[in-house]
Amino acid sequence: MLVFRGSGGLRMTKFVFVTGGVSSSLGKGLTASSLGRLLKSRGLKVTMCKLDPYLNVDPGTMNPGEHGEVFVTDDGGETDLDLGHYERFIDESLSKMSNTTTGSVYSNVIAKERRGDYLGKTVQVIPTSPTRSKSVSVDWARSVPTS
Repeated sequence: MLVFRGSGGLRMTKFVFVTGGVSSSLGKGLTASSLGRLLKSRGLKVTMCKLDPYLNVDPGTMNPGEHGEVFVTDDGGETDLDLGHYERFIDESLSKMSNTTTGSVYSNVIAKERRGDYLGKTVQVIPTSPTRSKSVSVDWARSVPTS
């Protein structure tokens, strides 16, 4: 997901989603990175986030032969290699919040259920997981500096 804002009088935030199949190495990360670079070269403020369907909590435990090397952000987040491409292409430092996996969403939902945050209600995959995924994305977008 790319997020960009115009400069000068145009400040509206826009989102671009680059999606594709589950297969890695299809070029989605490089395509998104290149698009981010093009938008930035037009004077727009650009940042990026990756939402992965994997049940792994973070890419640090994933096979590098299948998914590439782990990229470590400045704040210590173990993320997908695509975040390294994003940082290099758009020349912006990203954080561990810039990478979310389905496993991290499920882990959060289960932890909340165990603490009693759902007040004894039945927790189901739908709508709980998509709602949490949306919440993570919104929290990330709000954390992006506006200047």
